[in-house]
Amino acid sequence: MKKAISYLLVFLGIQMLVGGLAPLLLPLVGHAELVTSPYTQIAVMVIFSVITLIVFISAKWAVPSRGYLLSRPWMTVFWSVIGALGAVIPSVAFQEVLPDMPNWIEAEMIQLMNTTGSYFVVCLLVPLIEELVFRGSVLRALLVWKPEHRWGMIALSALLFALAHMNPAQMIHAFLIGMLLGWMYERTHSIVPSVSFHATNNTVAFLMTRLYPNPDLHLVDIFGSNQRVVMAVLFSLFILLPAIYQLNVWMKNPESKSAA
Repeated sequence: MKKAISYLLVFLGIQMLVGGLAPLLLPLVGHAELVTSPYTQIAVMVIFSVITLIVFISAKWAVPSRGYLLSRPWMTVFWSVIGALGAVIPSVAFQEVLPDMPNWIEAEMIQLMNTTGSYFVVCLLVPLIEELVFRGSVLRALLVWKPEHRWGMIALSALLFALAHMNPAQMIHAFLIGMLLGWMYERTHSIVPSVSFHATNNTVAFLMTRLYPNPDLHLVDIFGSNQRVVMAVLFSLFILLPAIYQLNVWMKNPESKSAA
């Protein structure tokens, strides 16, 4: 447990340190106007991600291995992507029926996703780093600590994942997705399936933000009626649920628990 918490604190510490340096350094070099630039945010996220990757790999808190990829888990990756696609509309619909919660980074994220170069960071780099930390390090440590309570450890890692977002509007979604990603890691002891799911989820969010930049838009505005929204949710569930079943079939236990 202590290891999992320490990994989380290091992750958050690096994030706050790198994020806090830009507002301090840019005015000193005569570029105070860049503090609020989305390109500065992209640069901060890249630097933070690279530092996190170096720290966690060099400290062996996450242990990369080619073993899982050598097993050619392409069907697992395929169904991870399909599952992520099927989860989008039910997830949005679920969030819409929940009470409104503060979204502290909504405007910032919309600006970021409409900035050239943001796709690489938001949809590829961030999923890799978050899965490395929360599944490859935090959950890995929790499963070693209490292997007999695997679902409890998955839930705990999902809770930490949700809290780490530090944005109330994202927390419930992050917890539910964290449960699914945690199950995928526990079954495979690899972050390859969860990175595939996570990257697909972020890609859909990225594309939807580009297509529908209005933050007040709801599913009924897109589909035209509540009946069509219900049909879209049901159709998506007919994608998501078979994908989860197929993942359960195709995901295999690894030969080594150290694989990441």
